[in-house]
Amino acid sequence: MFDKNLIVFLDGKYKKLSETNISPTTHSLHYGTAVFEGIRAYQTEKGTAVFRLAEHIERLFYSAKVMQMNIAFSPKEVENICVEILRKNKLKSAYIRPLLFYDENSLGITTKENKTRLLILAWEWGKYLANSVTVKISPYKRISEESTIADAKISGHYANSFLATMDAKKDGFDEALLLDHNNAVAEGPGENIFFVKEKKLYTPTGGKILPGITRDSVLKLAKEDLNYEVSEREIFPEDLNLFEGAFFTGTAAEITPIRKIQFGAKEFVFDVEKGKDIKELFFRVVAGQKKNRLDWLTMI
Repeated sequence: MFDKNLIVFLDGKYKKLSETNISPTTHSLHYGTAVFEGIRAYQTEKGTAVFRLAEHIERLFYSAKVMQMNIAFSPKEVENICVEILRKNKLKSAYIRPLLFYDENSLGITTKENKTRLLILAWEWGKYLANSVTVKISPYKRISEESTIADAKISGHYANSFLATMDAKKDGFDEALLLDHNNAVAEGPGENIFFVKEKKLYTPTGGKILPGITRDSVLKLAKEDLNYEVSEREIFPEDLNLFEGAFFTGTAAEITPIRKIQFGAKEFVFDVEKGKDIKELFFRVVAGQKKNRLDWLTMI
């Protein structure tokens, strides 16, 4: 998948992917004690633009603080490195992955002897999911906010996502949907979820889910630009027949309509055209075609 000549940033230096040196005793490799972001850059008529770069890096630093990491770079420096990685690889549209992780100095559970390393890479990555998807409500629950800091983007959390995804695909579905420990709808393995009825938009409340940047963008666009009534509330599987449409949001998934959600023997079918105006507006924004949202774009 990855060209070994891809230019990456590691600990202050730009080098080829094949030249990076990460030890097998790296703490984060063993314990999932890393934090990361997924960021997209889009080709526009005026050049390449990174979508909500500052907000992504702000969340990266928040996650790092949760994991008690000392970072040798400022948020602005990390933003600039993300931009420079695109330039060095001549990427016009791309997925950017900044990763902060603990080094190899100790393999104890604590990290008093470990230093924080920074890796940033970018590559061309097309559509993550299909144009519309089928979804299975997973037997695995979303990691509880009582067990972890649920709104931090910690690598170790994604073992939960992996199990849910593999279970759904085994049964022939495109993606999974996880419930929280109150059996309310939480999120997908790597996506937030929305439901549509007429001009009303519903999404699970924060605190128990990852507060997605794309999720926040959709909330703002729907309410401020498209005059939707927006509601953040607990949604239970038995509520799903109340809605006309559903879609996932995320940096990788962007906005992906959901055709069907399966919950045990129950099947909920949705109109993939519902929320289409939100999706179309989102892609106009990332293409630089909405003047009132140009501040969401960092031009290269």
